[in-house]
Amino acid sequence: MNYLFTSESVSEGHPDKVADQISDAILDEFLRQDPEAKVACETFCTAGLVVVGGEVRSDHAYVDIQETVRKVIRRIGYTKAEYKFDADSCGIISTIHEQSADINRGVVRTTPEEQGAGDQGMMFGYACRDTEDYMPLALSLSHRLLQVLADIRREPASPMPYLRPDAKSQFTVEFGGKHQPLRIHTIVLSTQHDEFDTDERMHERIERDVREIVLPRLIASLPERTAKLFDGEFLLHVNPTGKFVIGGPAGDTGLTGRKIIVDTYGGRGAHGGGAFSGKDPSKVDRSAAYAARHIAKNLVAAGVADEVLVQLAYAIGVAEPVSIFVDTYGTAKVQPQTQSGISSAKGEATDAYIAQKIGEIFDLRPAAIVERFGLKNPIYEPTAAYGHMGRQPYVKDGLQFFGWEKLDYVDAVREAFNL
Repeated sequence: MNYLFTSESVSEGHPDKVADQISDAILDEFLRQDPEAKVACETFCTAGLVVVGGEVRSDHAYVDIQETVRKVIRRIGYTKAEYKFDADSCGIISTIHEQSADINRGVVRTTPEEQGAGDQGMMFGYACRDTEDYMPLALSLSHRLLQVLADIRREPASPMPYLRPDAKSQFTVEFGGKHQPLRIHTIVLSTQHDEFDTDERMHERIERDVREIVLPRLIASLPERTAKLFDGEFLLHVNPTGKFVIGGPAGDTGLTGRKIIVDTYGGRGAHGGGAFSGKDPSKVDRSAAYAARHIAKNLVAAGVADEVLVQLAYAIGVAEPVSIFVDTYGTAKVQPQTQSGISSAKGEATDAYIAQKIGEIFDLRPAAIVERFGLKNPIYEPTAAYGHMGRQPYVKDGLQFFGWEKLDYVDAVREAFNL
């Protein structure tokens, strides 16, 4: 029987994402000066005001909080006083203080490899075959629609010159009984805009432009198998309230870490509850979540299963994870091996066997995760909008970005599972 599944995304101008990007920009500035800095930075933003708080430990780094915050707000596009929140005039308050020594003693070790986890908790990674990036389709499309909208907004002679930075998207996808995407069922897009006509005419113009400009560009940017899912029969809701002029932090208070489902898998799989932005990699809320995604993606790409959820759990101050859990939702294609190396009887394959193998293939101590992905580098601000997962890995100025998205363990996984 067919079913529907929905995921949403928010743009870089959404107030919560403004907060996330500020927090990660501040983290990057500390790491740029001191790769060993320990940072937990939170941001609150509202009409005309940004408040930055949190804990930092660094021997020598100094970050100009005011300039860093204004630079992020300016890049996002809040540059006009009429937005009631703009880079040049908003107030900025910093209440950052020193990290607790009780936390620091659990993280810092004489032997770096034995660095303890920066906190307790559980982290999840997920991958499936919905897309070429092994991401859930509804979320992937929600992100991509807003990226296309942002590109249009920034064009020098934009065909939609009224666009403002704040926006939200949502896709509902119809799936078949075997969990394969069949068609796009519903699209929702709310985009902030200038006030340029009567309410009715503004709404008509924006909806028309979304149909004739935004969606064609979105579809053209997609792989063929995904583009075919737009059959022309989907429902489209554009600015369902009819008007969206007041937006951004002036319309809704923004807080770091309030879009954790947007940041990860759009409600597919699971989430351990820990946010990412503003946290240095000693916080396994972030680094182990990246490691879990890396594991899940490489397992699916290697053919171990068509869908994989990986859970890692840690205790503060302890290096090795306290548990590894796997759920392949019945899609596993491997079987446990007997001591003689012969596969056990068909049907006896267990997710517990896959979890055991993960512990053998991947070094999941925090220090090893940090080293594997280069997480002490200033690479975080680009993660803070349009998702931390499913992005294309790239190298810029000698730094690896989104290293947890690399398919660099596929051969090792195949060898371990005799695939």
